[in-house]
Amino acid sequence: MAIKVGMVSLGCSKNLVDSERMLYKLRKKGYQLVTEPGLADIAVVNTCGFIQSAKEEAIETILELGKLKEDGTLKKIIITGCLTERYREEAAELFPEADAVIGIGNNKDITDVLDHVLAGEKYINFAPKLDAELTGERIISTLPFFSYLKVAEGCSNCCTYCAIPMIRGKFRSVPIEYAVKEAEELASKGVTELVVIAQDTSRYGEDLYGESKLPELLRRLCRIDGLKWIRTLYCYPERITDELLETIASEEKLVKYLEIPIQHCDGDILSRMNRWGSEKELEELFAHIRAKIPGVILRTTLITGFPGETQEQFDRLAEFVQRVRFDRLGCFPYSPEEGTKAEKFDDQTDEETTVHRADIIMEQQLLISAENNEKLMGSELEAVVEGFDRFGECWFGRTAQDAPDIDGKVFFMSEKPLQIGDYVKIRITEALDYDLIGEVIE
Repeated sequence: MAIKVGMVSLGCSKNLVDSERMLYKLRKKGYQLVTEPGLADIAVVNTCGFIQSAKEEAIETILELGKLKEDGTLKKIIITGCLTERYREEAAELFPEADAVIGIGNNKDITDVLDHVLAGEKYINFAPKLDAELTGERIISTLPFFSYLKVAEGCSNCCTYCAIPMIRGKFRSVPIEYAVKEAEELASKGVTELVVIAQDTSRYGEDLYGESKLPELLRRLCRIDGLKWIRTLYCYPERITDELLETIASEEKLVKYLEIPIQHCDGDILSRMNRWGSEKELEELFAHIRAKIPGVILRTTLITGFPGETQEQFDRLAEFVQRVRFDRLGCFPYSPEEGTKAEKFDDQTDEETTVHRADIIMEQQLLISAENNEKLMGSELEAVVEGFDRFGECWFGRTAQDAPDIDGKVFFMSEKPLQIGDYVKIRITEALDYDLIGEVIE
């Protein structure tokens, strides 16, 4: 009987792609893949270690798996990912329940790791982080019609609050021919929505070709048969070029959506973060984007409570959000991360203030989102079907205006039978704060 392996993938979509590559290798070796760790003989945990809440989630998950191992449900536990890569020296001591503790450079050899633990070894190994795979075969673990295309690994921006360069290493792009080939393979498996990601997607190709090749990559992806929606996440404001904007505006398959994390608007705070821009430059950028791409959906992320943030600077941020009126926004309270420059700043903001400020921004955004949704009443939008809500007795999905996992949903009734992955025309009949309600009209 085949040994059963369950994968627990924590953190971001970039981490999920790594998990999918490991799953492919495990299945190819003959292991039986199961979706629930409680049904597995071996659990592989691909951890996140980016911020405090992510670390806590990883630790809780490992402890829960440890209980399953004590009960005899699980036989072996393997831990990899950003948390183990970040805390190499402490990881093995922190998790005595783990049979293997490895770094991201070992993921490509995951079947060898299982050989070691099945032989009864306590396996601890950290290959160079630059050995992390840039491409490779995957098992799609998302809904079957959409997938992520990770076009680079690591980051070279070195924002003062961020540990990613320490964890993942320098920015490394996937050669354009390999990225296109992977996208073609995904499309051949039924993927119709592709989400292009990296830690800084707008930097794609600079390390290989001396300039950003994101516009060229997107144009080549648009020529792939079967793809319908192509979305780009994580573009930095200083690398938004007219070529990129004109490409998004002109290519039918590119959804008119840009995620541009700015983190703040105050020039002094941005300088301390080692981030680009000023309030004036950012406001002009977003106005320029909206002029170049009519109807574009703009998403951003912000950080409140960064060391030294005064009440005046926070008030300026809140006013900026009110003026720019982002279509989508996430705001996170700052948390000092070990080993980062910002952790050593002596003017840390207290946690209560930091969280309270983030709550204020999100309350603002909720009102903006509700007002934007209200304007969609009576409009007709295309949506992709994601599933059926048995409690609400209706279908649900997303419009092109919403990215998977991070944005809102549309709930709708249909007189005709539907399948997951269908694209349907919806008339909007009701607006909620972040979600929409409608009905299929064709």
